[in-house]
Amino acid sequence: MVDYQLITIYFHAMIERKIKPQLMAALSDSPVVLIHGARQTGKSTLVKSIAEDYYPAKYITFDDSSILSAALNNPYDFITGYQENLVIDEVQRSPEIFLAIKSSVDKNRKPGKFILTGSANVLLLPKISESLAGRMEILRLFPLAQNEISECKNNLVEEISKNNFNLNYRVTSDNFINKVLSGGFPEMLTRQDRKRQKAWFSSYITTILQRDVRDVANIEKLNDLPKLLRLFASRAGTMLNYAEFSRSSAIPQTTLKRYVSLFEAIFMIHIVPAWSGNLSKRLIKTPKLYLNDTGLLSHLIGFEPERIISDALMWGRILENFVLMEMLKQSSWSDLVLSLYHYRTASGQEIDFIIERNDGKLIAVEVKATSKIDAKDFNHIKVFADETKDKFLRGILFYTGSEIIPFSKNLIALPINSLW
Repeated sequence: MVDYQLITIYFHAMIERKIKPQLMAALSDSPVVLIHGARQTGKSTLVKSIAEDYYPAKYITFDDSSILSAALNNPYDFITGYQENLVIDEVQRSPEIFLAIKSSVDKNRKPGKFILTGSANVLLLPKISESLAGRMEILRLFPLAQNEISECKNNLVEEISKNNFNLNYRVTSDNFINKVLSGGFPEMLTRQDRKRQKAWFSSYITTILQRDVRDVANIEKLNDLPKLLRLFASRAGTMLNYAEFSRSSAIPQTTLKRYVSLFEAIFMIHIVPAWSGNLSKRLIKTPKLYLNDTGLLSHLIGFEPERIISDALMWGRILENFVLMEMLKQSSWSDLVLSLYHYRTASGQEIDFIIERNDGKLIAVEVKATSKIDAKDFNHIKVFADETKDKFLRGILFYTGSEIIPFSKNLIALPINSLW
C-alpha cells in the first residue's frame, strides 16, 4: 500500500524554498519573524527544517488542542515557560499570544527568539490590539512557484525590472497547461490525476471555510462562503465591482465587503490595486480580483483542458491569474522593491499589470492566451509609454508561444514558459 503522506513529505523536503535566505537573514537580527500565507503552502515544513538543521528551536503548533488550551489559558506564563528559541505554528489561533511575545521581547531582544507561522494575516485580525511593530519581520510564503519546482535559479521578475534585460533568457519546453490547472500547492506534486487533485481541493476548501474562518472572524452564515468563493473564482481577473457581486450573490454590499476582507485575511484571494499615476487621462480606481492559486481557481469553476478552446475568455483570465501569482512569488524573494498594480482608463485603455520600482520606473505587463502575436498587441503599452515618458522602462507581453521576440528596444514578447 502506498503511503501518500510519506511521499508528500519527501517532495516537500526535496524542494528548496527560495525565501529561505530572507528567513535566515531575518533571524539574524529580528527578535520575531512571522511567516504567513495560505494553509498547505509549506510553512510548517520550512520552519521545521530551519529549527532542526539551521537555527535550533523548539517547535510547537496551535493545531494541537492541548498546547492551544495552555496558550489561551495564560499566554504570559505559557511564553515564559520556554527558555529556548521557539517556533509557534498557526499562531493566529491564539491572538492574545502576541502581547505575551511582545512582553518577552521587550525584556530580551535576542534575535531569532520567535519564529511564528500563520494561515491568516494576523495584522488584519480585529483581535490583535497591538502589533509587534519594530520587533517583528514579516515574510509571505506563497504556494510553490514553478521555478521552485523546476529548481531554476533565475528570477524573471527581477530580470525584467533591471535597466538591461538579457534577451538570451532561458525558455523551457514544458507543457504549461497542466502546471496552470494544477497550481502550486505542494500536495499537487504527488497528485497528477485530476480526480485526486479535485478530491484534495474539495477537502481543502471545506477545512478552510468550516474551521479556519472561525479562528479569524465571527461569521454567522458560513454556508454563504463556498458560493461566494465560486463567484470570486468565476470573476477572477475582473474589477472588484461590489454592486455586481451583490446582485449575483444576493449578499448585501456591506456584508460582501466584510467577506472580501476575510478571504484576503486567510490568503484565498488577492486584490490588485489600480495604478494612480499623475497622468492627463482619467484612471479607473477600482481594484481587480484574483485567486491565490490557479489550481484552486480551476477546481472552483470546473475548468479542464478541453475547455481552453471553447471558453477562451476564461482561459485568458486563468492565464492572467497564473502570471500574476508567479510574479508575486518571484518578487517575494527578490532584492528589488517592487509594487504591482493594474491600469485602466475611463476610455477603456487597459494593461493587465504595472510593476513599479521604488525609484518610480515602470514596467507594463500584458498576458495574451495566444501563440501568435503582432505589433498591435502592444498598442496599449505604447500609449502608456508615451504618457509616462522617462518613467517607462519597458513593456512585456507574455504569450503561449515559444520564442523571445523583441518588437523594439523596450517592447518584448516572452513565452509564459520563461517564468521558470
